[in-house]
Amino acid sequence: MSLIPKSHPRAKSLLIREKLVDGFDNGLVAKEGLLAQGRGEAFDYLLGEKTSKAAMQAIRAAASQLLLAEMPVISVNGNIAALCPKQIVRLSKQVKAKLEVNLFYSNEKRKQAIIKTLKKNGAKEILGSKNTSSKKLPGIDSARRIVDKDGIFVADVVVVPLEDGDRTMALRRAGKTVITFDLNPLSRTSETANITIVDNVTRAIDLLIIESKKLSKKNQKTLQKIISDFDNKKNLRDNVIQIKNNLTRRAKIA
Repeated sequence: MSLIPKSHPRAKSLLIREKLVDGFDNGLVAKEGLLAQGRGEAFDYLLGEKTSKAAMQAIRAAASQLLLAEMPVISVNGNIAALCPKQIVRLSKQVKAKLEVNLFYSNEKRKQAIIKTLKKNGAKEILGSKNTSSKKLPGIDSARRIVDKDGIFVADVVVVPLEDGDRTMALRRAGKTVITFDLNPLSRTSETANITIVDNVTRAIDLLIIESKKLSKKNQKTLQKIISDFDNKKNLRDNVIQIKNNLTRRAKIA
């Protein structure tokens, strides 16, 4: 990884890019994953490159949902393995969720590289690697229809960071509660998920870990109220309004 001066105004953004490039070089990230990151970064600019009040509300609801889940599963793709493997493992341990590797552009070499990275960062059990454990989600044609029979297939709550819209819809139709990270509040994934955290996953994942730890001391009634009070559609509208307000301010400066 190249040396990025901390004084650089885009240091954090450049570090994320470097992590993804390293992830690509090490077989974790698909070429298409690099393109997806660029699209997300554009929305991060529009959102002000910080965690908003709306995002914190979604994080709080997501933490509550995970703590109440009977069988939570975190889906891991190449970008997540490259960007925040240590944090995703920490989150899984905090909320007692299983980890499952699931790829849109799937091949065995990438899958094994991701599993190796997760294990290196403290993961013990990782699902999605055995063909004998495979099940198919109905209503989706991509490789992501293949899920683990002991993981996503039987999960009640699924965390799908950086997800594609088709599988989010398929998971919802299968009766799953879906939590996602998506910087684009207008995407199909954002609009289909039960809880959408409109924030950069590299910022929000740490906040979700902290919030999960804090809320783990609350009773079931309190957690359920947090979820009931959360309105994903309103939260997405709030994020769109934030983009509008940011653009209005910039227009005045220009």
